[in-house]
Amino acid sequence: MNKMAIRVPFVDLKLQHEPIQTQLQDAIQSVLERGDFVLGQALSDFEAAFAAASGVEYGVGVASGTDAIALGLQACNIGAGDEVILPANTFVATLIGVLHSGAKPILVDCDRQTALIDLEAAAKAITPSTKAIIPVHLYGQMVSPEELLNFADNYKVLIFEDAAQAHLAQRDGYHAGSVGIAAAFSFYPSKNLGAFGDGGMVLTRNSDVAQKMVRLRNYGASQKYFHTEAGTNSRLDTLQAAILHQKLPHLSQWNGDRLTIAHEYDKELAPLADAGIIPIENQSGAGHVYHLYVMRVDDSCPIERQQMQEQLTAVGIQTGIHYPIPCHLQPAFTYLGYQRGDFPEAEKLCKQILSLPMYPGLSSSQIKEVVAAIANTVSRNSNLDKSCSVVISH
Repeated sequence: MNKMAIRVPFVDLKLQHEPIQTQLQDAIQSVLERGDFVLGQALSDFEAAFAAASGVEYGVGVASGTDAIALGLQACNIGAGDEVILPANTFVATLIGVLHSGAKPILVDCDRQTALIDLEAAAKAITPSTKAIIPVHLYGQMVSPEELLNFADNYKVLIFEDAAQAHLAQRDGYHAGSVGIAAAFSFYPSKNLGAFGDGGMVLTRNSDVAQKMVRLRNYGASQKYFHTEAGTNSRLDTLQAAILHQKLPHLSQWNGDRLTIAHEYDKELAPLADAGIIPIENQSGAGHVYHLYVMRVDDSCPIERQQMQEQLTAVGIQTGIHYPIPCHLQPAFTYLGYQRGDFPEAEKLCKQILSLPMYPGLSSSQIKEVVAAIANTVSRNSNLDKSCSVVISH
C-alpha cells in the first residue's frame, strides 16, 4: 500500500537551516580546527550570549534538557526530603528530572484554557516539605511571572522554571529564565533554538548556583582531578554550542514568524469555534513564542481528536499530540500513588489537544490547507453547513 504523500509536514527544519548553511558549516569547521571538542571556547561564548539574551548573568550548558532540570535542582540545593510541585500535563522529562535530583515530585492540575499550571491547585499542595515549584512554560507561553513571584513569596518556595519550549519568551516584563532562582532549557533539534542533536542549559542570576552547576556537569570537579561533590558527565558539546551560537541571532525573527503564523491560525480557525475547535488561549500577547500551536477538539465537536488526527493524516497533514498521557498515568510512575481522576483538567486536555504544523517558513497557503482539512473533517461528521463553508472555500 502506498503511503499518503505529506502535503504539510509537522516540522520542516530545512527551511530554517538552508539560508544559514554557510555560517553553520564555518562554525563547525572552526571547532574542528581548534580541536576543543569538550568545554571549548564556542561553549563559553554561547553560554554568555544565551544568558545575556535571556536577561540573566550565567548560563551553564549541559547534555540535555532533562539534565538541566536534574542538575539545576541539585545546584539549588534541592534533593532528598524536599518536595517539588509541577504540573501533571508536561513532558515526562520534567518529572524525570525531579526524580533524578532526589526530590519528591508533587503533581498538580492545569488550567484548561492555557494548559499552564494551576497555581490555585499548587497552593493546595503546599506542605512543610515543599521546597520549589516548577512552572512549565508550555508550548512557548510563560506562566505569569507576577503570579509566580507572589506565589513564591506567599509560600516561601523557590521558582525553578522549565523553559524547554520557551526560548526568549516574555511576559510581565520578564524573559523566560529570568523569573526564578534558575531555569532549564532544552536545545533538542525541533525547539525554537535547536541543536543538531541533544543539548540543554541552566540559566541563573545566582553565582553560587552557576558555580555548582559547572562542577556538577563535570564529575563534580572544582578543578581537574579534584572532586568536591558527586557530579556526573553532562556537558553541552562544543560543536553543538557553535551551531547554536550561529542560530541565536536569528531566533527573535524566527519567534516573530511563529507568532505571525499563530495569528493566522487564530483567524482561520475562528469560524470553527462553534464546532468545538478551540485554540489554546494566549494570555501573553507578543511574548508567546509558539514552540507549538495547539488546539482543543472540544466535547462539542462532532468528531473526536483521534478521528480528526487520522483523517488529517489521510490527506497528508501531519499533526502531533503534546501530550497524550499525563505524567501520573504513565505506567512507569504508578508507584507515586496517583490515580485516574486526580487531575481532571490535565486528563481531559490529553484527550482533546492536537498540535498543528508550526515552524518558520510555513506559508499562508499551507495554513489555509490545514484549516480547510480540519473544517472538512468537522463537516463530514456533523450537520454543519454554512458555519464551515467560509473556511472550506480556501
